[in-house]
Amino acid sequence: MKKEILLKYNEITDFNNLSDLEKKLIKKAVESSKSAYAPYSKFNVGAALVLGNNQIIIGNNQENASFPAGICAERVALFSSNTNYPNEIIRQIAITATSKKFEISEPVGPCGICRQVLLEYEEKQGSDIKILLFDTKKIIKLAKAKDLLPFYFKEDRLKKL
Repeated sequence: MKKEILLKYNEITDFNNLSDLEKKLIKKAVESSKSAYAPYSKFNVGAALVLGNNQIIIGNNQENASFPAGICAERVALFSSNTNYPNEIIRQIAITATSKKFEISEPVGPCGICRQVLLEYEEKQGSDIKILLFDTKKIIKLAKAKDLLPFYFKEDRLKKL
């Protein structure tokens, strides 16, 4: 049996079509990417998320010579939000990347681990987390984290013996 997955997203090329909050998240993610610690990959990632109380939390990737001891920007922001505001929902996250070593021709999506973490926060809070992936030319808007990982892992899908 063949099945298909439909990925729904909006592609925007005019930043003026964004809300003021989305513009602010994008600005914060770009600022955060500039202070990423990425001496090995030269691939700076910035993330900014907004909570239910309108607090904005930023994160950037942090590398270490002892691979894989680093952590991605998305998880820095997500874990920080849960540490400092454990009862607030995450409404939206903006993610961007820049590099002096690679040409980035499209907005960059989160790695698989970050997709799983985003999805689990979405499940935990019982409401969707909107996603903004962007570069200097284009923005990709997704309605929820589940759109990034359709065959996600969830323990309750396992049958205990």
